[in-house]
Amino acid sequence: SGIVLVAINPYEQLPIYEQDVIYAYSGQNMGDMDPHIFAVAEEAYKQMAREEKNQSIIVSGESGAGKTVSAKYAMRFFATVGGSASETNIETKVLASSPIMEAIGNAKTTRNDNSSRFGKYIQIGFDKRYHIIGANMRTYLLEKSRVVFQAEDERNYHIFYQLCASSSLPEFKDLGLSKCWHIPVPCW
Repeated sequence: SGIVLVAINPYEQLPIYEQDVIYAYSGQNMGDMDPHIFAVAEEAYKQMAREEKNQSIIVSGESGAGKTVSAKYAMRFFATVGGSASETNIETKVLASSPIMEAIGNAKTTRNDNSSRFGKYIQIGFDKRYHIIGANMRTYLLEKSRVVFQAEDERNYHIFYQLCASSSLPEFKDLGLSKCWHIPVPCW
């Protein structure tokens, strides 16, 4: 294990993740600046360029801790220092989940109304000049048990509630939902 950064989700936008902060951390040595996700990303980026070896950043934490947001910030850093942020907005392309995937893999927990129940493995490809040339995201459904059981004050995956709320639509007639799913729920 290398560097460990402990971050806390403030549940609001702070000015510590803006473009000028990315530029402040870019090219700096670890320890010269305050601990930050951008410092970890810069170190991984430098190690990749210096040693020409793959690097990994593991983002771990409890539900609602901000893991997905931290991954977005790291990718924004790579896109900016790799020269691709303004050209392709790679962060958005890499992390943009389709509404269908989010509906199938997100659920309401006691800490987060839209908590991703996926584990994510994101692989970012760089060219010889260390510019991002592509990415691949694999998702792993973590809580299959949620399909048949939910803890008190939690909900199943959003897709079940979306199907119930849409059961009266004509396109759902062939699914037979109108006869067996009379649950008044708000549509997400």
